[in-house]
Amino acid sequence: MAQRDEVEAWVDAFGREIHAYLWRMLGDANDAEDCLQETFLRALRSKDGRPIRAPRAWLYAVATNIARTHFRRRHRRGEVAIDEAEDLPAEDSPESVRDQARAVRRAVERLPGKQQAALVLRRYQGLSYIDIGIALETTPEAARANVYQALRKLRALFPEEVR
Repeated sequence: MAQRDEVEAWVDAFGREIHAYLWRMLGDANDAEDCLQETFLRALRSKDGRPIRAPRAWLYAVATNIARTHFRRRHRRGEVAIDEAEDLPAEDSPESVRDQARAVRRAVERLPGKQQAALVLRRYQGLSYIDIGIALETTPEAARANVYQALRKLRALFPEEVR
């Protein structure tokens, strides 16, 4: 199969789920779309005819790196301003499910990069720890530890909501 055809097959097979992952990581549909296009362009450029053993996990690795770079650029330009105290649960936490979801999202955004990515890949994208390890260029054990630490931090902030 030609390199271009193979990447097009990956777009068909994994495009929707990687777009959803990028949207969850970046919180913006347009940014997710831009990063998705960059993911597949970079995949096409960097494949160089070599076989990719786990294309799904490899594409998640490419997407994760692009999302991190995009997020850093946005943050540097001042487009992302998350108030550390904003939306954290208080004694009288919001009753609205939407407000709670927004608070959880903001807390997830404040997690360290690998913990955030590992959590999203596991809980929302359904990847195995082996695939998360490949995607984050770490071991499956480190992937498991990152998910555990992320959940531990979220449970400390939201003991009732995060399950």
